[in-house]
Amino acid sequence: MVDAVTAATATDRTTAGRTAMATNFETFLSLLTAQLKNQDPLSPVDSNQFTSQLTQMSGVEQQLLTNDLLTSLLSAQQGGGLSGAANYIGKDTTAAWSAMKLDGGQATWSYELATDAATTTLQVLDGSGRVVWSGPAPDKTEGIHDFTWDGKTTGGGQLDDGGVYTLQIAAETGAGETVTSQILVRGRISGVELYNGEPYLTVGNSILPLSAVIALQEHVTPTTTSGTA
Repeated sequence: MVDAVTAATATDRTTAGRTAMATNFETFLSLLTAQLKNQDPLSPVDSNQFTSQLTQMSGVEQQLLTNDLLTSLLSAQQGGGLSGAANYIGKDTTAAWSAMKLDGGQATWSYELATDAATTTLQVLDGSGRVVWSGPAPDKTEGIHDFTWDGKTTGGGQLDDGGVYTLQIAAETGAGETVTSQILVRGRISGVELYNGEPYLTVGNSILPLSAVIALQEHVTPTTTSGTA
């Protein structure tokens, strides 16, 4: 996979190119001066030749200036991506994402079933892809449902906080046909970060790419009512 070009990468390349050009230009001037001092008066150096070389060096300098401009534009574009994503902070989101950090002995996902299922199996996998817990889903009806894992393995052991885990689901009808399903992360967006030029959102114990978001809505604070006896 080709990595995205970042402003930092472009700046590094431009700096390296500028350093090389400066060294080459100094060498060229030294050679040109020596050649002019030691030229044969009866066969002088062709002025068209070193004029052409000077023109080429000038063209390289112009290219580096163009690279500076492109770097500035790229930096502005990436900054705009971050500031644009910052507008999502405070909103409720639903994202097609399955990675979640275990924190406080809990990790909460949602799962969606396209139709009612006869059997459903959830699996929690660790960072190496090993299944650490497996069991039936709490709800097998059509729609979106929440699932909270308590950090315990299938054998009953308790895993430490801080690990990142993913959830998988397999669902079938009574006839043995696969039920379309997906794992979701739902919650309020509390922060935005930039990784390799792409904005990522902090939602609960998960950090997910903006591209994974499939729904956004304004956060509604529950209202409480009080009465008199």
